[in-house]
Formats: sequence, structure tokens, C-alpha cells
Amino acid sequence: MKVNTIMTNQALPVAIIGAGPVGLAAAAHLLERGETPIIFEAGAEIGANIRQWEHVRMFSPWEYTADRATVALLESHGWEMPPKDTSPTGRDLIEKYMQPFAQLPEVRQHIHLNSRVTAISRRYIDKMKDTNRESAPFVIRVQCDDGSEEIIEARAVIDASGTWHSPNPLGSDGLPAMGESSHQAHIYYGIPDVQGKYQQRYANKRVMVVGGGHSAINALLDLVNLQDSYPKTCVTWVLRTTNMQRIYGGGSDDALPARGQLGIRIRTLVEAGRVSIAAPFRIRKISTDETGVTVTGETPQGFETLQVDEIVAATGARPDLIMLRELRLALDSSLETTPLLAPMIDPNIHSCGTVRPHGEAELRHPEKDFYIVGMKSYGRAPTFLLATGYEQVRSIVAALVGDWEAARDVQLNLPETGVCVTDWLSDEISSVAASACCGTPSENVATPVAVQEVVSLNAISLSSTKPQPVDSQTSSRDCGCDDTCCT
Repeated sequence: MKVNTIMTNQALPVAIIGAGPVGLAAAAHLLERGETPIIFEAGAEIGANIRQWEHVRMFSPWEYTADRATVALLESHGWEMPPKDTSPTGRDLIEKYMQPFAQLPEVRQHIHLNSRVTAISRRYIDKMKDTNRESAPFVIRVQCDDGSEEIIEARAVIDASGTWHSPNPLGSDGLPAMGESSHQAHIYYGIPDVQGKYQQRYANKRVMVVGGGHSAINALLDLVNLQDSYPKTCVTWVLRTTNMQRIYGGGSDDALPARGQLGIRIRTLVEAGRVSIAAPFRIRKISTDETGVTVTGETPQGFETLQVDEIVAATGARPDLIMLRELRLALDSSLETTPLLAPMIDPNIHSCGTVRPHGEAELRHPEKDFYIVGMKSYGRAPTFLLATGYEQVRSIVAALVGDWEAARDVQLNLPETGVCVTDWLSDEISSVAASACCGTPSENVATPVAVQEVVSLNAISLSSTKPQPVDSQTSSRDCGCDDTCCT
């Protein structure tokens, strides 16, 4: 990689950070428009983040996981799309779609692997300076695999680096639980391959899975399958909420059958006693002794402890914004996405299927020609689908080449989840839920499931523990509610 000499902005490439499916789609749309992309991937291969969950089957079929411009360029070289109604695994997505695209002669010359972007700014202009800011090219500092650094210039930047490498901690307050950092050896963040690479780590062990989303359910299903070969494997599902309607999803009403089946399958296993549930259980502290890992959490009965051997943290992820510190960003104070996009994707209001079309206008930052796309564009919201990211980059590339009509003509057809959001307003939502539970109940808001109906602790090693003063109970709310309602 060589440092660019000073060039006019129009002659400079458009930088893409991340060689995941959305980053590659951005490259496809740029090439289709006659632009030059330059792609920086921190990993040793494309789709490095996906490799960490390549064993998982996606619930979106190929119809929603392939980008139009990417497919068009692939098909021009004789590639054939897999059956549109089949769902790929993460490995399929890489090997049958992303790798063939990355190896095309028009594409591979623009991809730089083992190239981690550590900072972005403007040439000779820091965050505070206004003069000539918009006309100055971006400068991108890249760390190579040998430890050396390069500075690359670009006329625009599309950040598609994702959030997989920045998982949420186990603590219910958004902070790591006490002891979490020092007990990383017993914690896996994401979806471990328990049938393959990590089989012996979890076989015949007491495993706690934390999280209420699809990642947690996938991990639970894999662990239950492991029980068939290793019957002493004990699986405990820890949730902060007691609203199982939201957790199980829309079932047969889901427009994506594979997504609906996840909830149906895990519900059946819970009812059969294959998975024990501890809910609500808000993790406060993690420690170890000769008996294994002790997890202390707050419950309606006070502080309790669970004894396990391993923890799977499937608690979602958040954007890492450190490399963007010298850029002028506009971020919603809650979701860490753009202010215009935040109310459109707020998980307290929207499911995957109720997100309205959005593109360049909603993703625009004060820093001209800089965009965050893909999962990272959603900030802390977990409702992202690949089809959304593909439409984002199509709109943005149209804007970068001056085709504003195409940029504004955003189209997004997402499959409904089969769950009305008002059916699962619960302890994780703010003002809307608070007004429903602290004021006059709305007939559209389902009554939360009683705690005793979802807590299954008979098979769990559970004991009371007296907290130290630092672990004192949370303060009461002005309205008289506790955390179950008004967090």
C-alpha cells in the first residue's frame, strides 16, 4: 500500500471500511457508477466478523441477503444465484456469494486485507476548524499487519465496519458486571460453535446463556443439541425481562418462517425442561472459586447467585466510535445513530418489519461525504437486516455521484416479524412503557407475564447472598414503580 500523492478530490477513491456484505455492496454500487472504491478490511480475509458465526443458519433467505448490484456484477461473470427461498449459513454467505465477488478482477484489486483503520480526519484540518473543511480530502490512517502505518486520502468515506467486535457487556446498566473483565476466560461473546470448535468447552458443563435476541436463541438451540451427546450439559437462560411473548416472537405469523421457527423451537424446549429460565435476573457480579463461576444477580426476591462453568454473552453489540473522533458526527443520545434515523429504528417502537425506507438523507452527518452504514448505522438498535444495508449504500452512492433523484428514491420491503410492538412493551423501554404502566393502562399494551410464570429455578444451583454496601438496591422511582416497569 502506498501513500497517495496530493490529487484533486474527484480523482481520489471512495474509501470503504470493512469487507463484509454491506461494504462489498458499496463497492459494487460504486463500480456500477464508474467510481473507484478502496476497501480496508482489518481481518485476514473478507467477512472476518461473519467467520465467527459461520456455523449459524441465517433466518433471511437469499432473496434478502444478496445485493442487486453485487449480483449483477457476479452474473456478468457466469455466477448463479442459489435458490432465493433457501437460507444460507454464515459460511454459505461468504463462500457462495462474498468470496466469488471479491475475487472478480474488477474488485480484488481494490481490497486491502490486514488493514485496520485507526483514525480518520481531513487533510491539515482537525475537528475544530471550519475553513475549507468540505473541500479537503479525508485522510485515513491505516495500520498494516506488519505494524507499519499508512495514510490514504479519499474523497468520501463509507464506514461499514459493523459492531460484532464491540459486544455489549453483561451488566444490566450497560457497564461490565463487577469481575467481568477479569473472568474473560469463562465468557464467550457471541454464538460459539458448540457442535464443532468449542464442543469440549461446553460438553457436560453448566452453561449460562445471557440475552433475549436471536443470537441467544441460536446459542441455546446448539447447546440443547449438545445435550443429546453429552447429557450432563446443563443449560440456563438468563433474561432481564419476564415478557416471553416478545422473546419468542411472532411464530407462524412471522413473514420469515425460519425466524418464526426459532421462537417456536426454544419455547418447546423450555416447556420440556431442556432449558431452565432465570428471569428477571440482572447480573451484578462475577467471581470464581473451586465450584466454578458464581454469578450474582438482582431478582425480585433480592440478590441471588447462580453456579455455572461457562457463560455465553449474547447481549448484542454497540458501535465503536473511537476512530471517528476527529470527524463531526451527529448522534442520537440514546441509540448512537443519526438523529433522523433513530426514531425510525428505535427497538422500543419498531421491529425489523416496521422500519420505514431510509437512505442518504437519514444517514447524513455534519461531516460532508462521510457515512456510517450497515449494522453500525443502527447504533445500539438490534433490528438491522442486510437488505436495509444494501439500500443504504445504493442511496449513498447515488448521492456521491450527484444523482439526487435516485438517492431520494429509497425502497425497502422488509418481512414482518409477526409481533406487534405494543404486544411486548416491557421493562426495557422508556417513556412509552412508563406511561402505560405508571399511568392509565392502554388496551393495546399486553400485561407483562407474572414473574412466577417464567422463572424455572428447580434445576439451577441458586442461593441467596447478602450484598456489600456497594451493591445496594436500586433507588425507588418517583412514580412508585421499580425496575420491572420503569427502567
